[in-house]
Amino acid sequence: MGTRGPVPKRSEERRRRNKGEGPEPVAAPSGPPPDAPVLPEPDNDWHPVASDWYLSLRESGQAAFYQPSDWAVARYVAELMSRALSAERPNGQLIAAINSTMSSLLTTEGDRRRARIELERQRPVAEQQPAGVTAIADYRAALGG
Repeated sequence: MGTRGPVPKRSEERRRRNKGEGPEPVAAPSGPPPDAPVLPEPDNDWHPVASDWYLSLRESGQAAFYQPSDWAVARYVAELMSRALSAERPNGQLIAAINSTMSSLLTTEGDRRRARIELERQRPVAEQQPAGVTAIADYRAALGG
């Protein structure tokens, strides 16, 4: 898993003639997994931002890959995040450690792309159908061509 360099493009955005190095991206549906475990609720003493982050993990597609130890790490990160957000002066090292651990939990799209995991976005049916020839002719006629 590469962690340096620019964030790779999504597989449907790439145009390559040769086969890329490494494994093909793993696809998972976005949204909560159907067999999601029952997780502990956020601590009432947590900062609201930390609670929101923790709860958002339940609804995220990468949760399908989480094991109980990952959820324990997520609770730990939420606790540290809450302490950092509630502190009078921010601690740069603590914030860097939180960001690093959040990255290991694949919480951003860039982190997931680097790990070659892509969440399939749920698109409306109208977006999924390609434009017909008549629609292209109508566009051309509207543009005067």
